Amino acid sequence: MVRIRRKRKRNRMENNKIKIIFLGTPEFGAIVLERLIKNNYKPILVITALDKPAGRKQILTPSPVKLVAKKYNISVVQPEKIQNSKYKIQNLRPDLIICAAYGQLIPAEILKIPRYGCLNIHPSLLPKYRGPSPIQYAILNGDKETGVTIILMDEKMDHGEIISNFKFLISKKFTYPELSQKLAEIGVKLLLETIPKWINGEIKAKAQDESEATYTKILKKEDGKIDWARPPEEIERKIRAFNPWPGAFTFWKKNKKKIMIKILEAEVSKNNKLIIKKIQPEGKKPMTFEEFKRGYI
Repeated sequence: MVRIRRKRKRNRMENNKIKIIFLGTPEFGAIVLERLIKNNYKPILVITALDKPAGRKQILTPSPVKLVAKKYNISVVQPEKIQNSKYKIQNLRPDLIICAAYGQLIPAEILKIPRYGCLNIHPSLLPKYRGPSPIQYAILNGDKETGVTIILMDEKMDHGEIISNFKFLISKKFTYPELSQKLAEIGVKLLLETIPKWINGEIKAKAQDESEATYTKILKKEDGKIDWARPPEEIERKIRAFNPWPGAFTFWKKNKKKIMIKILEAEVSKNNKLIIKKIQPEGKKPMTFEEFKRGYI
């Protein structure tokens, strides 16, 4: 367990006096980072993943978090392993590290550096859905409730003590990008309320109930293949959960050629039939299912 030396203070630290290092990579982290900056919590350093090839032409592309950092002229480092940035972090002497979907486990020697510890925004109601795919799993399982938890990070994955959380009722059929954005907005609002209370010793962290822990896995391309024997409502949830990655897909044969088709949008009818509304054949632009039938069938 990483213990943080934290003194109670009568006078609150001003936002712009708190030295923060931010860790994050995807759009979820980018939303959190930009909102922090706009609320006068501008980090002194951003750590994000390496640029990765993207698109059909495999163009080397920066992470959404890196793009936000550059927009606000914040220094960025992109270590292959976070351990490689240990001495840089030490030299900056941060008060706080904030993590939002960074993608790597943080070792104890880094967790001990900031005097107020490392806070992680996790888009689930921990200990439920630890791991890399909590938003997708909430959609896949048809959960009626999800939320955001802020924890004091330790060396284990999403295992740290809970500082604060917020429950959110899933009142409509979200796709992954839609629910991710909503939870990022909720998470950063919760974080802005939590930071001053945490720094001033007004919050007591609480251990997670290990008996309630569940885990998610890293999604792979093959996870998106549709099993048409599954119930229609389960397939429809998969289409929403796996948009855009890894995508829910199937194969269709024409003239002895097998074509991969992504199912982009569908709904379940009142008589429990799956109605496909929008698809994307391999190498083609998205189209309605009616357009596909006219051109391919």
